[in-house]
Amino acid sequence: MVLIYTTCQNTEEAKKLGRLIIEKKLAACVNIYPIESIYSWKGALKEDKETALLIKTIEVKLQGIEDLIQSNHSYSVPCIAVIDVKRINRAYKEWLVQCIE
Repeated sequence: MVLIYTTCQNTEEAKKLGRLIIEKKLAACVNIYPIESIYSWKGALKEDKETALLIKTIEVKLQGIEDLIQSNHSYSVPCIAVIDVKRINRAYKEWLVQCIE
């Protein structure tokens, strides 16, 4: 299993991306969290409310998810970070794989 982390401008955009990812069977689950971010953009310090997505999938689906995010995201430079999961319980892994086959 791998986790993909990305942020969106708001909850509406996050839910849109999450639905597309699940409908296309690219992931088994997408968690959505409201967050506050502090970052640098074009030389200025910014503070914004955003919405984070944590996408649960397998490695062979990564490129499809990255392409979908790039094509449907409002940010010109969205973060698409992949976290390798070293271990996962068997029942959850079986469910995850069943959802995206």
